[in-house]
Amino acid sequence: MSLTAGQISHYREHGYLVLERYLDEVTVAGLRAAIVELNDAARTVAASNAVYDIGPGHRPDSPKVRRVKHPHLRHPAFNALMRSVALVDPVADLLGGSVRFDHAKLNFKPPGAKAAVEWHQDWAFYPHTNDDLLAVGVMVEDCGKDNGPLMVIPGSHRGPVFDHHRNGTFIGALDPAELGDARERAVALTGPAGSISIHHVRTVHGSRENESDSRRPLLLFSYAAVDAFPVYQRPDLAEFDARILRGAPTREARQTAVPVRIPYPRDPAADSIFDNQQEVQGRSFGNAAEMT
Repeated sequence: MSLTAGQISHYREHGYLVLERYLDEVTVAGLRAAIVELNDAARTVAASNAVYDIGPGHRPDSPKVRRVKHPHLRHPAFNALMRSVALVDPVADLLGGSVRFDHAKLNFKPPGAKAAVEWHQDWAFYPHTNDDLLAVGVMVEDCGKDNGPLMVIPGSHRGPVFDHHRNGTFIGALDPAELGDARERAVALTGPAGSISIHHVRTVHGSRENESDSRRPLLLFSYAAVDAFPVYQRPDLAEFDARILRGAPTREARQTAVPVRIPYPRDPAADSIFDNQQEVQGRSFGNAAEMT
């Protein structure tokens, strides 16, 4: 489904977009069934591994899955949606016509799992030769303000690229003091099940803890323009080209004047954004009052 001129204009100006009730009920039901399978499989997992990011208090009778890594590789329902015209069409409208799938994750945000995500820009994790990259968030269940929804700061994609290091180590979060009063303009991306959100790779965003009694699964697919090449990474070229969903391979990277800060060094023992961000000075989302 192609976007309207007004929707494209909103994304260009504000760095995000929400399309309510975008996916049909059959698709949403299939995603829910896949999530139940993955959550049940996690009951036998004792700690975080290559598939799951496990939160504190995890037990077989009460799984605390914070994230499923690479969900498109874990269940065909996610893989099919990632490749579907329902998502690729609007993404192509915003990326200039070509689309390369980059990566995916499924954030569960269960209650009491310490799954808040501090303010950050996706650009800090994977800078490219240009910033025609975005992420699509799929709301598998109804998402309200008490579920710890994704929060964005409108227009921040046009602002600075913030430092996500502390004491010389990349922690995946910026110092909230750098945002000043911009945090007061934060918008919660909420909606009924089947809604999708889209945010620019440089849009500052985060989310507080889930204060409801139910988990808040958010499926995230990241895409890039075909002529956006990663910086400080050397992908397997055949696999890299195999992820093109719209357009043709190219060997000419389009370069734009976007600041790049390399997301290293990293703590080799830290493999979770939730844990890494504990190092943030003056955390924003430990206090729910800041997000009302």
